[in-house]
Amino acid sequence: MMPSVNALRRPALVLVLLLAGWQLWGAVWIHTKAALAQYLLVRAWDSAQREGEAQKPWPWADTWPVARLQLPTLDADYRVLAGTSGQALAFGPGLHEVFDGAGGRWAVIAGHRDTHFGFLQSVQPGMALWLEDMAGSVRAFQVASVRVVDSRVETLQPPSAGPAGLLLVTCYPFNDWRPNGPLRYVVEAMPSPAVHPLARGSMDG
Repeated sequence: MMPSVNALRRPALVLVLLLAGWQLWGAVWIHTKAALAQYLLVRAWDSAQREGEAQKPWPWADTWPVARLQLPTLDADYRVLAGTSGQALAFGPGLHEVFDGAGGRWAVIAGHRDTHFGFLQSVQPGMALWLEDMAGSVRAFQVASVRVVDSRVETLQPPSAGPAGLLLVTCYPFNDWRPNGPLRYVVEAMPSPAVHPLARGSMDG
């Protein structure tokens, strides 16, 4: 006796619901892991500033916080990790490299578009950025430009003239589910004489 159409549909529906639940759990886990990691990174960062040397956020970590990146306008406040390995970027933005340009040393910080660096899509020229190192020295920057770069035809290099700056980089487009595409979203920021908000007591540390 042939099974009815409804009898065949039930297992298919259950399978679809299970797959959907698995995908949803995967998305929730990614964001939960990112949030928990930031809590542990803050602890490691605070300890590093007290002790004067790098501190691992958990015993088996192969990276550690080396800087603090803030963009108050968008409520962005992240501890930046050493390196941009897959494991490091799963927990926070990473310091990709520091290289010498015509005007000094540039820093490149990379992050995932679907977690820590999702806020970059809202960044506008003129916004203030702050980068703090482990010694407590804070550098002020102002966003100069936002652009999309095709990594197949252009490499991220500092300008041939002008002062040292900061590049924030993530994959593009932001709503694309496909990993490792060729396009990069690049925020370029230049040094600014602005005073850090902490100096006026308007932000919590």
